[in-house]
Amino acid sequence: MELYLAAMAAGIILDVCLGDPHRFPHPVRAIGWLIEKTENRVRPLFPASARGESAAGIFFAGIILFITGAAVCFILRTSWRISPFLGAAAEAILTYYLLAARSLRDESMKVYRALSEGDTKKARQAVSMIVGRDTERLDGAGIARAAVETVAENTSDGVIAPLFYLALGGPAAGWIYKAVNTMDSMVGYRNEKYMFFGRAAARLDDAVNFLPSRLSALFMITAAFLLRMDGKNAFCIWKRDRRNHKSPNSAQTEAACAGALGIRLAGDTWYFGSLVKKPYIGDDLRPVETEDIRRANRLMGTAAAMAACAALAVRWFLLSGI
Repeated sequence: MELYLAAMAAGIILDVCLGDPHRFPHPVRAIGWLIEKTENRVRPLFPASARGESAAGIFFAGIILFITGAAVCFILRTSWRISPFLGAAAEAILTYYLLAARSLRDESMKVYRALSEGDTKKARQAVSMIVGRDTERLDGAGIARAAVETVAENTSDGVIAPLFYLALGGPAAGWIYKAVNTMDSMVGYRNEKYMFFGRAAARLDDAVNFLPSRLSALFMITAAFLLRMDGKNAFCIWKRDRRNHKSPNSAQTEAACAGALGIRLAGDTWYFGSLVKKPYIGDDLRPVETEDIRRANRLMGTAAAMAACAALAVRWFLLSGI
């Protein structure tokens, strides 16, 4: 039990210290490759109709989750059989690759530094690496808002949700979650190609993020109180605006963050040359400023630290019960 907990703690510390290892192959890229190849193989097996594509999407999602879970279980089981220390190392590395707190901070702070230097062009380029919207039309405040929204949303998707599944089922559960997340980012679109095929992946993503997103918002509200931000407003805006998004989950942490900072997020946004109407999240108590990126990262870091401690405690409780 001690080795399992030490491995999980080591993986968390590695993420905090190192972030994503850009010079080494990342398992998410392997999942992305698997998704692409499996889609190409599965689609021709089903009729090109709404019902056929929906069935293909369910079959496709099942294959991805099975292969991902089986691969992680095989790696871990083989490693533990060879040596307890090799098993612990494998658990630590798989945990490390799952988390994105340091990378989220580093990438968003590139935007912060560019804006602080007055280099709007460089800031647009930096923010384009972490958002899916069009960035050419964004002014300084719009760039800062986009970065804050990304930090807030990914506090759940990239940090606390993986910790949630690590606590419940170790790296295997964590990587099955990551496979769902990656599938949704690749095929979970409401366009002509993926309207029916990607529906299963999108609904799975909504389901697996339902609890973690709400826990993430509560951690973020608690962090606002600890950091002497506006914790009371964070809670009020979360209660009011947490459903102001097409996704049942995305507005949870954005609402908490907007309330804590006293700013307004979301609203109409340009995607691929088209204006998409979106409701606002938060109140326009003051203009969004560059420093809000740093504040959002402080919220994320504090919420993530609390979530990591809670995840280790839950993992210890579950392992001791076994």
